[in-house]
Amino acid sequence: MSKVAIKDYEGIERPTWCPGCGDFGILAAVKQALVSLDIAPHETMMVSGIGCGSKLPHYMAGNEFNSIHGRTLPVATGIRLANHSLKVLAISGDGDSYGIGGNHFIHTARRNVDIVQIPQNNQVYGLTTGQFSPTSDLGYASKTSPGGTIEPPVNPLALALAAGAGFVARGFAGDPKHLAGLIAKAIQHKGYALVDALQPCVVWNKKNTYDWFRERIYKLEEQPDYNPADRDWAWKKAQEWGDRIPIGI
Repeated sequence: MSKVAIKDYEGIERPTWCPGCGDFGILAAVKQALVSLDIAPHETMMVSGIGCGSKLPHYMAGNEFNSIHGRTLPVATGIRLANHSLKVLAISGDGDSYGIGGNHFIHTARRNVDIVQIPQNNQVYGLTTGQFSPTSDLGYASKTSPGGTIEPPVNPLALALAAGAGFVARGFAGDPKHLAGLIAKAIQHKGYALVDALQPCVVWNKKNTYDWFRERIYKLEEQPDYNPADRDWAWKKAQEWGDRIPIGI
């Protein structure tokens, strides 16, 4: 039985996210994952950048380093190398993780640093009021792309696999229990682990809503061909987006 409880991770600050924001689900999932593994707050280090999602470590107990925009992973790497006893989680938005931090993303996976990266992927720059992001769908209309984006989105799962990542997963903020299970397994993995967390932005992203995701999402572990040890299978599943969106490892 776990000696650590959810209440042990309650932070001093109250979340300032918009009501309904997917970040609430991710916050709940991170806490649940750590508690399920009986990891105490003093044994963790949460590193974040700049953005709505990067506020997450502010709202829970534990060690935290709030870095600058796009530099979450280099800081997390330095901390992991300096203190091997800490469970290091790098948590930031899709712009921070895959845009300005995209180069670090690829090389951290390649180096196989023993950290867990949890990008909060809402496919929009929410904190700066709704510009398109690296993961915005082709044709996505925003204040910086009123006619729709003209470039295809980044595929973070495929990039991680191509870089040699040994643990690649995707979860959904609308299913915190399932997401918590993915995060827990990522923490247990020895080496770099990616958990891309699909996270609706209820204010600025009117396309990729909770309902939109729930109509498309399916769980890989419930499929008869589930085989996460097969890299070719993983690559094929990483290409799925649109009518069907897989979540899982």
